[in-house]
Amino acid sequence: MSKHIVVIWLLSLVLSGCVTTSDQPTRKTDPDEARDAYVQLGLGYLQKGETERAKAPLSEALKIDPRSESAHVALALVFQQEGEVSLADKHFRAALASAPGNPRILNNYGAFLMEQERYSEALGYFQKASEDTLYRERSRVFENLGLAYSRLGEAEEAKASFERALRLNSRQPLALLELARMEFAEQNYVPAWNHYLNFSQISAQNASSLWLGVQLARRFNDHNRAASYALQLRRLYPATPEARALHESEQS
Repeated sequence: MSKHIVVIWLLSLVLSGCVTTSDQPTRKTDPDEARDAYVQLGLGYLQKGETERAKAPLSEALKIDPRSESAHVALALVFQQEGEVSLADKHFRAALASAPGNPRILNNYGAFLMEQERYSEALGYFQKASEDTLYRERSRVFENLGLAYSRLGEAEEAKASFERALRLNSRQPLALLELARMEFAEQNYVPAWNHYLNFSQISAQNASSLWLGVQLARRFNDHNRAASYALQLRRLYPATPEARALHESEQS
């Protein structure tokens, strides 16, 4: 399973609206407006990958409002990108202390814990986030739940979570791909192929997904797709275990 898919979701902006990266936010007489302007400035730098520059405005936001969950989450993402695990953890926890039921923070902290291979802890945060039936990215929470269950070896719960994600949003590529893998492993080739074809229509491929595509296409004698996936795998990921497995399969 691909780890980076989860991490990408951590970079979603904590505040809605346009992000600016002017040198200083316009001075505001209202403290809340000043705080939000500093957070937006920090997020703008974070979005551009300028983590060093992001810290100063986010620190200013916390001087105005030490309990600002948005500033704490943004700093957590900054430190996560820099590999400062303990500082990232500290700021995620501070954000949750201010907003313990916020599903976005719960989901992001759970994904951070997944990155640290703290799967049991992550599962609890995903479960809590999933309880908010109005959260607009709830399907992603169930995808993450599926990954956590899968890492813990709980296949049935993982499958149920991925299926729940697709009921909420049928265009969730991670859920589609993971279900395709699971069905293929169980030799349920028709649902595996259907999930895989839906995945391939909405997502970029990687070495693992291309190798799965080759194997499924061969099962259904779809020679054109099998050849296409094999060509992409050889050209784009020649040094991967999947490319070696492809080569070995062609020699047998």
